[in-house]
Amino acid sequence: MAKDFVTGKKTTFGNRRSHALNSTRRSWKPNLQKVRILVNGKPKRVWVSTKTLKSGKVTRV
Repeated sequence: MAKDFVTGKKTTFGNRRSHALNSTRRSWKPNLQKVRILVNGKPKRVWVSTKTLKSGKVTRV
């Protein structure tokens, strides 16, 4: 899947632990949105996380 264009945030992996401490693999995915932002003064359609959008690190077109 895609990763955040600005921060590089992508899917991370770990273990799902049951009450009996059985472990199976699981993943955490960032909330990515495909938006148009200004890159070097030109609009470009990229994947950006919602945290990056809310923090104001990018300007939408």
